[in-house]
Amino acid sequence: MTWHLGRWAAFDTETTGVDVETDRIVSAAVHARGGHMGDESAEWLADPGVEIPAEAVAVHKISTEYAREHGAPAAQVVAEIAAELAAQIVTGGAAVVGHNLPYDLTLLDRECRRYSLPTLHERLDGHPLHVIDTRVLDQRAVPFRKRVSETQGARQLITLAQFYGLEWDDEAAHGCSYDAIAAARIARRIAQLAHMRRADWPEHVRSERRVSYLPFRDLTVAELHAAQIEWAAEQAAGLQKHFRKADPNAVVDGAWPLRPWAEPTVTTDEPEGAPA
Repeated sequence: MTWHLGRWAAFDTETTGVDVETDRIVSAAVHARGGHMGDESAEWLADPGVEIPAEAVAVHKISTEYAREHGAPAAQVVAEIAAELAAQIVTGGAAVVGHNLPYDLTLLDRECRRYSLPTLHERLDGHPLHVIDTRVLDQRAVPFRKRVSETQGARQLITLAQFYGLEWDDEAAHGCSYDAIAAARIARRIAQLAHMRRADWPEHVRSERRVSYLPFRDLTVAELHAAQIEWAAEQAAGLQKHFRKADPNAVVDGAWPLRPWAEPTVTTDEPEGAPA
């Protein structure tokens, strides 16, 4: 079965910040569709147990006070998110779909570890995790798209929605459900273009420099997943090369779809050879 015909679980989080190692989940959504099965939706609001910075509130509009009053305990929410994603993968055979998923999946992994919960991978019991990342696919298909403006980048979710002819609601955007479903719709549109004649593409798509959706055609979801690992690494290497023009020490992590876990280094102030 080709990758666009199976079941998908669209996934997105809103958080306290952008550092996957230290920040927390504030809200999350999983919306499962397709695969000749019924629609399923789940959404969570957490009290993250820490202050939500003003910069994060400006994005998702969830204040510390609101999260404390209406959110469930963070450990409960994290456990339920991981369990729901695992159930969609194991029972429904779903691929996880989203935009820039190494962020969301890595953050979920670290949250599970923070609360000593089984991680998503541990819950899969050997079943494969297949991921469809619209950021990776779009950059592979349209590698030279320019920024829309000084404030809107070439790979932002809003940019992809506009490019692929989807409606965009600024008021609803940056809600986890809205963004998850938007990413799934973008992925569907990318799949449609991959299985259409180039002559039938919209003119603005055909006019892009070196645009190609052929690499996505007729792949299974496992084949697409494996290809995205390579594409993501190549894209990160290219971005790192660009950044190093200004900063020779710049590093862009190319791990996909999950950044590897490193055990924290245990430090001690005791002198070497001190008794235990």
